[in-house]
Amino acid sequence: MKKEGVQERIVRAASKLFYFDGYNQTGINRILQEAKVSKDSMYRHFRSKEDIAVAYLQRRHTMWMGMFLEHVNREEKGADKIIASFDFLRDWMIEVNYRGCGFQNIICDLPKEQQKINDQVVLHKNGLKNWIHATLKEESKYEDANVNEFTDEVMVLIEGSIILSQIQKDVWPITSAQRNCKRLLK
Repeated sequence: MKKEGVQERIVRAASKLFYFDGYNQTGINRILQEAKVSKDSMYRHFRSKEDIAVAYLQRRHTMWMGMFLEHVNREEKGADKIIASFDFLRDWMIEVNYRGCGFQNIICDLPKEQQKINDQVVLHKNGLKNWIHATLKEESKYEDANVNEFTDEVMVLIEGSIILSQIQKDVWPITSAQRNCKRLLK
């Protein structure tokens, strides 16, 4: 097995800390301690905590979308894939003990001047929204105007159910959003 490099150790440590402790609550020294890396080594790979956070979000996007797509692609029809996305969300929220979306969490914890992080959050959310749009377009029963409107509505159902599930520490918001999505798409 290949030994994990300095950059990967930093991103792995920061990922855990940013997700579970929060971006503002996690200092560089704590990341270095967890990663067992010196400051000099860190600065060879990252110029700032913000750059580490960008790497974390890029990694998280790849990981999360991979799990998400693996789950929903078990369904054949576009609407069924979207409805199945709520099953994925329900299982995922239980698995992470209702910690919620790393992208939602970091954006709520973000100082204004951290534009690169904001850009990564927007990129991830737009990626999910584009998937919803493309998946709905697969079904010929929806007119183009409806696809655009349904895309927005499904996105709000997904994002709202994630944050409310995190707040409530329960899956009922996801279950409720899924029921609404079924009514919308059927």
